[in-house]
Amino acid sequence: MRLSAMGDVAMTVPVLRAFVKQYPEVKITVISRPFFKPFFDGIPNLDFFAFDEKERHKGFSGLLRLFRDVKKLKIDAFADLHNVLRSKIVSLLFALSGKKRATVDKGREGKKELTRDENKIFKPLPTMFERHAKVFEKLGFTLNLSNPEFPEKAILNSEILEIIGDKNQKIIGIAPFAQYDSKIYPQDLMQEVIAKLAANKDYKIVLFGGGKKEIEILDLISKPFENVINMAGKIKFQQELQLISNLDVMLSMDSGNAHIAAMLGVKVITLWGATHPYAGFLPFNQTMENALVSDRNQYPKLPTSVYGNKIVEGYENAMRTILPQEIVNRIQSLL
Repeated sequence: MRLSAMGDVAMTVPVLRAFVKQYPEVKITVISRPFFKPFFDGIPNLDFFAFDEKERHKGFSGLLRLFRDVKKLKIDAFADLHNVLRSKIVSLLFALSGKKRATVDKGREGKKELTRDENKIFKPLPTMFERHAKVFEKLGFTLNLSNPEFPEKAILNSEILEIIGDKNQKIIGIAPFAQYDSKIYPQDLMQEVIAKLAANKDYKIVLFGGGKKEIEILDLISKPFENVINMAGKIKFQQELQLISNLDVMLSMDSGNAHIAAMLGVKVITLWGATHPYAGFLPFNQTMENALVSDRNQYPKLPTSVYGNKIVEGYENAMRTILPQEIVNRIQSLL
């Protein structure tokens, strides 16, 4: 069970792919929000159970109903990959019915030590993938994540090809937004990155985002360039996943798009402001050298939070220490 958020749900996918490969005799049922179902398409021995937050599974009585619904599937063990009140209640109900259960340890104490202002302990914490694997280990299934398999690139349909064109170019994805401003690379610098990349006509740059405001910004950014295309609002989510699977590289903030690209086997470059990959959220199978972090010599309190939701005065320009040319060089080295 993992209900949200998008990036966190995406981070379960590589672990589940490893599980079904190493334990093909075991069937998995994923409980999550209906929107995330496409993440799990094509994974063998895996069923998806849609959590109905607004009606059937709403409130405490809804969680009792969820437990009864899932219990009908003859569940032998329950893996709580969320560790929030809702999932804890369902996990407890399974325990009371005599089933094995295990809950993810989010390492909250270590994250506090990493992000506090004083006496900061700056060291890498276990990744969320390792933490998820630990849950299955508690249930008797040891997992090896070192030899991952990814789905094949999706065949792009005519609707997508009509937008991006069918030219033989390297496709660079850029997802310049995140939930919190402290994780978003300054727009003027991102425009500089895009301009430098767009100067190479062998590159096609596709921009990802959502919502009216983001679409307007991406329209503005893409307008001057023939080989820069704003995909926001133009295709459905499942088509977006298909397009991402065909990218040669994805440039993303510390956000859901980074984890979606990584779960599809795409090379990902991430930009980090108030947060840091040491908290355990480096995208799956990616290297630290492709995680470009803000300068801690100038901003020694970094990382200031795990999720970027803490505002620290004087740290608004931390991401400006990541130079546009550094980003361009990193992208070109991967291409």
